[in-house]
Amino acid sequence: MTTRSHSRGGGILGGPVDGPERLAARFPACEARPGLSIAHRSSGFAGRLVALDGDDVVVAGQTGLQKRFRNAPGSFSVGGQAVHLVAPPSPPAGPDTLSGGRVSASGRTASGSRAVIGAKARVAQPSRILVEGLHDAELVEKVWGDDLRLEGVVVERLDGIEHLADVVADFAPGPERRLGVLVDHLVAGSKEARLAAEVRHPYVLVTGTPYVDVWQAVRPAAAGITAWPVIPRGVPWKEGVCAAFGVPESGILWRKLLNVVTTWEDLETPFVRAVEQLIDFVTDPGAT
Repeated sequence: MTTRSHSRGGGILGGPVDGPERLAARFPACEARPGLSIAHRSSGFAGRLVALDGDDVVVAGQTGLQKRFRNAPGSFSVGGQAVHLVAPPSPPAGPDTLSGGRVSASGRTASGSRAVIGAKARVAQPSRILVEGLHDAELVEKVWGDDLRLEGVVVERLDGIEHLADVVADFAPGPERRLGVLVDHLVAGSKEARLAAEVRHPYVLVTGTPYVDVWQAVRPAAAGITAWPVIPRGVPWKEGVCAAFGVPESGILWRKLLNVVTTWEDLETPFVRAVEQLIDFVTDPGAT
């Protein structure tokens, strides 16, 4: 089966896969936004990110004490996972949108919504959307970030759904405190379907896709490939994909994949539908 495009000039297989990228690729990229809760792994100093100042990161501890650390890939952790802190994307030239996101010539955001020029991000609401991991969160942010900030909806990571029932119980959902959950591989008979059934609640909505991993939510055409490879049972899916494409590390491939996504049209319909159902559910008081 052929999974590569005819040319390596574009898509996820374009560009180098070795060299300086490899160290950073060992750790998932995380945007260094002020207020982010982070921990310096070697010293144990934890707090809120104040600023990414050149090659340094300024962190404020619980007492207000600020410390400056070198921003080497993997030197910080977010939510217990080692990451590579990167600068948030710069706003495009021209009128600012809510978050400096991309706005098409038709005045639409990446999700297809009409851009609200000059609007300020709403204070975070009690309702939340949970996703399985960092890659899911990054993909949702890439396309729906402007919409979510306008509505004041925070997306949080589960880092796996094995403990979903406990998370839902701790959240204590209610009429003004809705919880949306996005999972991969939500198909009949799967572990994910069983765990979703365990958290049935009037104010909890679990949606998902048939894909083994969120990477598959990106349309092959957008990624510059003809199809996602079929990975044999027993082989970790991401490792199998990297091997099929000849890419040494999953972090390299994911960054390339995320970069090719510019709008909702670069994503498969089941993923788009699942995310938008969750946004509607947590933002519409009349949703059922």
